[in-house]
Amino acid sequence: MGVEVNYLAVVLAMLSSMVVGSIWYARPVFGNTWIKLAKINMNKKGPSVWVPIAVTAVVSLLTAYVLAHVAFLSHEFFDNSFVQDSLSTAFWLWLGLTAARFVTHDAFEGRPWKLTLLNCAHELVTILLMGLIIGLFGV
Repeated sequence: MGVEVNYLAVVLAMLSSMVVGSIWYARPVFGNTWIKLAKINMNKKGPSVWVPIAVTAVVSLLTAYVLAHVAFLSHEFFDNSFVQDSLSTAFWLWLGLTAARFVTHDAFEGRPWKLTLLNCAHELVTILLMGLIIGLFGV
């Protein structure tokens, strides 16, 4: 059995990740809270903002591709609607891989639980939107 991936859906899912992040971490939304909880010094000069944006784009593309790949496999097994299988796959991947890892790392790093919750919620919204896009476009 070959795995079918809709590459347009993958690219759109990656772009949706960038949009969600831009909105989520905007100062009027959760940006000010994130800056405070993560103890970000906004006056400190750092590397160009384009480096983390490029890294985020590449990693989001990888995430979208893996999600599309696993959603196809889930759909082959469960045979519900592709949207339903994509969304449920996105949720379970988020819970078992993303949220669980955030909680583990943040606990060891002593990060505030509010920061962990804020970042995990961002990832949930991101991955569910990716799953929705992938599910709606199908294979």
